[in-house]
Amino acid sequence: MPRARLTIDPDFTIAPVPRRLFGSFVEHMGRGVYTGIYEPGHPKADADGLRTDVLDLVRELGPTVVRYPGGNFVSGYYWEDGVGPKDQRPRRLDRAWRTIETNEFGLGEFSRWTRAAGTEPMMAVNLGTRGVQEACDILEYANHAGGTKYSDLRRAHGDAEPFDIKLWCLGNEMDGPWQVGHKTAAEYGRLAAETARAMRLVDPSIELVACGSSKYAMPTFGEWERVVLEETYDQVDYISAHAYYQEDDDGPHSTGDFLASARDMDVFIEAVVATADAVRARGKHRKRIDISFDEWNVWYQSRHRASAIAKGESEWEVAPRVIEDEYSITDAVVVGTLLNSLLRHGDRVTVACQAQLVNVIGLLRSEPGGAAWKQPIAHPFEQVRRRATGEILAVRTRGDRYESPRFGDVDVVDAAGTWDAESGVVSLFLANRDQADPATVEVGVRGFGELRVQHAAVLAADEGQDRHTTNDEQHPDRVRMRPLDGVQVADGTAQLTLPPLSWAVVQLVRV
Repeated sequence: MPRARLTIDPDFTIAPVPRRLFGSFVEHMGRGVYTGIYEPGHPKADADGLRTDVLDLVRELGPTVVRYPGGNFVSGYYWEDGVGPKDQRPRRLDRAWRTIETNEFGLGEFSRWTRAAGTEPMMAVNLGTRGVQEACDILEYANHAGGTKYSDLRRAHGDAEPFDIKLWCLGNEMDGPWQVGHKTAAEYGRLAAETARAMRLVDPSIELVACGSSKYAMPTFGEWERVVLEETYDQVDYISAHAYYQEDDDGPHSTGDFLASARDMDVFIEAVVATADAVRARGKHRKRIDISFDEWNVWYQSRHRASAIAKGESEWEVAPRVIEDEYSITDAVVVGTLLNSLLRHGDRVTVACQAQLVNVIGLLRSEPGGAAWKQPIAHPFEQVRRRATGEILAVRTRGDRYESPRFGDVDVVDAAGTWDAESGVVSLFLANRDQADPATVEVGVRGFGELRVQHAAVLAADEGQDRHTTNDEQHPDRVRMRPLDGVQVADGTAQLTLPPLSWAVVQLVRV
C-alpha cells in the first residue's frame, strides 16, 4: 500500500489563487458552437438561440474566463462576417478544420452568451491571414463607446454598450506549421509587437497574450519564447502555453506514463518561466511576464480526423462531429492532476483555459435536439474552481514514488492545496496514481490551529465500474464525486485513505 506524508503551513504560501486560472475555451470547431452552446430550435433554446440546458451546466462549472473563437480557426477568421443581420452573413470555408462556417454565431452572440453564463470573455485576433488594422478594428467594435465607424456599427447592430473585453490573444499557435499563416518566431514577434502597440492606442486598458509554443515537444520550444519576448516584452502581459495528453493504446508503461502527465506540465511551465525571466534580465525590464496556459486537456489525437483534414480528404460540412472524446475515470484523474499542476504554479500561471467547453474534447456533451451532461473530467474542474480560495499552499510531499519511462520519477500521491484565512478553510486536492492499491495519506496541519473535516469527496471507480467507465446521455451521473469516508483529524495530523486510481478534495475548517 503506497504512503504519502504532506507538510503544509499557513506561513508558506505561493500566491493568491488567480481566479482566471479556471477558464475554458469555445472554438468554431466541430459542434463546439453549433448544437453545443447555440442551437435555435432546440426545445430549451432561448430567444437568442442559446441552449439554456448547456448554460445551466456552464454556470455550475463556473469557468471564470472563456477564450474565443479559436484556436486554429481564428487564423483564417473574418470577424466582420459574424456581426450584423444573420441573413446577410456569408458562409465561408474554414481551412483550419475543413468545414463550412455559417457565421450565424459571432462576436455579439458570444458577448451575450458570456454575460448569460457569468464568465469573462477572452478574444483572439487573426494574425495568420490578417494583421494590425483588423485587430484594431475588432477592438474598436468591441470596446469603444461610440462616435466612430466600428463602435457605431456595433450600436447599429443592437449593442449600445461596449463589450469591454480586457483579455486579447495575439493570434494562435503561430509556431505550428499546421497554422494558416504560420510564421517564424522573428516574423511573428515583430507582427505581434506592432499589433500590440496599435491595439493599446485604441484601448490602453487591455491585457495582451503573445503566442508561446503550442507544445513542449516543438523543436523550436524555448528559442521561440526567447525571440518572441525579445520583440514583445514591453508590449504584452502574458506568453501562452498549450499542452494535450493522451494514453497510448499500447506499450507496457502507457497508463503509468499517462497518469504522470502533470509532471510534464510542471517542467513545461518552469521552462517557460525561466526563459521569460532570462529575457527580463537581459533587457533590464521591470515588469514580469506571466503565463496564459490557454489550451490544456486530455485529447486522444490519434483518434481524430486530423490526417484526413491535412490531406484534404474530409468532406466540407457544417458543424461535423469532430474529436468528441468520451472521457473515463482515468482521464478525470489525469485532469485533476493537471489542475493541481496549474495551481502549484499559480504565482506565474495566472490565466488558464481548459480546451474545450462543449462537445469538442469537452467538459460537457450535448446532443442536437437532445440532452446535455457533464463528462467525468468536469468534476475535478468544478471542484477546484469552487474550493480553491485564498492563498496557494506550498505543499511538500514525501512518500512512495514510481518511475515513468516518459516523464521520470513521479509521486504516487499528487497534491496541491489552498488556505483561506478569512473562512479558516484548508482545501487539499489529491490524486492516487496507483492503479491497484489504496494510498494512505498523512497531512501535518499543526500551524492552522484546531481543525475539523468540513467536506471530503472522491472520484473513483464505484462497485461494478472500472477505470474506463464514462458518462453518456443515458447515464449522465455514472461517474461523479462521492463522499470520501474515514478522514480524521487529531493531534495536528489529518489522515485519510485514497482509493486506487482516484482524485479527491478534502476541506478542513478551523474550529
